[in-house]
Amino acid sequence: MTGVSLRKVHQPVLLEQALEMLNVVPGGVYMDGTFGLGGHTREILKRSAPDGKVVAFDWDEDAIRLGLENVGRGRDRLQVIRRNFREIDVGLREAGLEAVDGILIDIGLSSLQLEAEGRGFSFNRNEPLDMRMDRRRPITAAQIVADSTEEELADIFYYYGDEKQSRRIAETIVKERKKSRIEMTGQLAQIVGKAVPKKYHPTKIHVATKVFQALRIAVNEELANLGTILEKAPDYLRPKSRICIISFHSLEDRIVKRILSRTEKLKVVTKKPITPDDKEIKRNPRARSSRLRVAERLA
Repeated sequence: MTGVSLRKVHQPVLLEQALEMLNVVPGGVYMDGTFGLGGHTREILKRSAPDGKVVAFDWDEDAIRLGLENVGRGRDRLQVIRRNFREIDVGLREAGLEAVDGILIDIGLSSLQLEAEGRGFSFNRNEPLDMRMDRRRPITAAQIVADSTEEELADIFYYYGDEKQSRRIAETIVKERKKSRIEMTGQLAQIVGKAVPKKYHPTKIHVATKVFQALRIAVNEELANLGTILEKAPDYLRPKSRICIISFHSLEDRIVKRILSRTEKLKVVTKKPITPDDKEIKRNPRARSSRLRVAERLA
């Protein structure tokens, strides 16, 4: 896939709002904690020209490859580090930086990442139940499904996916895995469909959507990673610089709101989250649930 086609497909959410709140200026040095397909980084490089820099983090090698194709002009002012943003301390040290003029993190996954073949994020194809954003990590979704207790599975589905039928689903999974190991996305989706009575099947999404979301969060420790970066980030922001966090579901947003508000080194800029307008939602339905929260490093 070329950079041109990527720009047609990939639309970073809340782009204008995030860049405005980040206060990007020429010559500034910024961190994009979730490089993804490069949409936010590309705009930061453009607005910080001619000599501004971006150090971008991502642990998904496929996303990095595609994102580098998408960046275009300014790539010589970009350094990409294959690490999760929770490793901000190690990554910035590798980049030779002690602090930056702003941090932007978009916690969402792109549709291209979700639909990438062989990754196991989606039930739309029958493929190995993997779900690792970084394939160097040891634990796959199949292993969690195989090794977790019924109670542990129910908690994962309930707390990470807000799945009301979590106990029914967990009970059915434990029964089915005694017959044969659950290793494929199609297997799991079928089991979830069988576990949930038809009257409880949602009308707008697939019955297994929340289970797949919950497993992805568990495999990649997404909430723990989010908490870690929020705790560490203030130490790497220059005075009056900002951290901008875009989240996509209430569980993430609650974590962001709680940690930003209690951190003594930060002043919350957004009392309420910034959300997309109708025009953006129409252009990019994926943006519908996005929320932007911003805090500023105290002098």
